[in-house]
Amino acid sequence: MDRARTEKFALGAFNLDNQETLKAVVRAAVNKKAPVLVEISQGEVDALGIDNVRDMVDNYKEEFGVEMYVNLDHSPSVEAAVQAIEAGFEFIHIDISQANHDATEEEIINKTREVVAYASLTGALVESEPHYFGGSSNLHTEAINYDEIKKTFTNPENARAFVEATGIDTFAAAIGNLHGQYSVPKMLDLELLQRIRDSIGCNISLHGGSGTPGHYYVDAVKIGVTKININSDMRVAYRNTLEKALEDNPTEYAVIKLMDQVIGAVQAVVEEKIDLFNSTGKAKV
Repeated sequence: MDRARTEKFALGAFNLDNQETLKAVVRAAVNKKAPVLVEISQGEVDALGIDNVRDMVDNYKEEFGVEMYVNLDHSPSVEAAVQAIEAGFEFIHIDISQANHDATEEEIINKTREVVAYASLTGALVESEPHYFGGSSNLHTEAINYDEIKKTFTNPENARAFVEATGIDTFAAAIGNLHGQYSVPKMLDLELLQRIRDSIGCNISLHGGSGTPGHYYVDAVKIGVTKININSDMRVAYRNTLEKALEDNPTEYAVIKLMDQVIGAVQAVVEEKIDLFNSTGKAKV
């Protein structure tokens, strides 16, 4: 993350649904010679197993020689975050407000501080925010209500107070980014992002990166964002390509034979983001 700040690039944080999406990220990282984050949230933890993900990532790192780290995304509790720290995840996102929209600021701060203290045992970097992010990692048909979203935008002064109170390494900013992919492009308030950058000294992440016009990424990285989360764009490419492959091969029941097409489609999404995040050629292995 220090290199990202100095060299003006952002790590793409790419969600994993299964081994195929991991393969896609690894192949993209190899092609682009880029450092990457892969991440799982609680749904993937339940489906894949937290230790299994750590082992798969380590196996691919060794096999392909990629610079790759693991992030626990939107951890709903201190206990879940501790499990990931103990499993060797290098990045931990503790998101008390996502798990409980009615959580008080005091509760969010206290639980975040617990995770920060525990993470010091391994050196894992902790990410958090004092506010709830809207949307979900899916394909949305409804319009974006920016009047409502603006109510959750980050206040730079509050961000500074939260960082100082918790000791986090990365602050998740809200500037128009929204979880999921929508029928209209997202719009980011880059002037607000600059004010946030000027107010806090730690890293800044952007959640809800899918469906965002590329020029916003380029400018956000120049301002100082060093982590951008991508999920829905990958999922849409995965599903659309798999549906087409199944339709084109109605008598093929060994689905594994169709997966190269799917992996390739997801890989193309990841490579596009890596270029936009200016992380091409930045890997050190």
